[in-house]
Amino acid sequence: MNKIQPVNGYVLLKTDKMKERKTDGGLIIPDTAEEKKTEGIIDALASDAPKELAVGDRVIYKEMSGTEIKYEDILYVLIKAEDIIAKFAEVDKI
Repeated sequence: MNKIQPVNGYVLLKTDKMKERKTDGGLIIPDTAEEKKTEGIIDALASDAPKELAVGDRVIYKEMSGTEIKYEDILYVLIKAEDIIAKFAEVDKI
């Protein structure tokens, strides 16, 4: 089994862009009609990626960043770790 392993400070994010969206009437909404997503879940990290990032983290990244890759019917985005601008964190209080 093959897996994509990022190198040189890159991060592999799994996105949900491949999910087909439909209206209540059954019309399919194409990807080109919706806003570009800027969040994903870290699936793999380069060995030199920042230590505050971990596999499984849900993150937000800069618009127009990265390269989209379709592998085994899953859409990934391969981006530089420095293009990640925030990650979702669970907190006890706001």
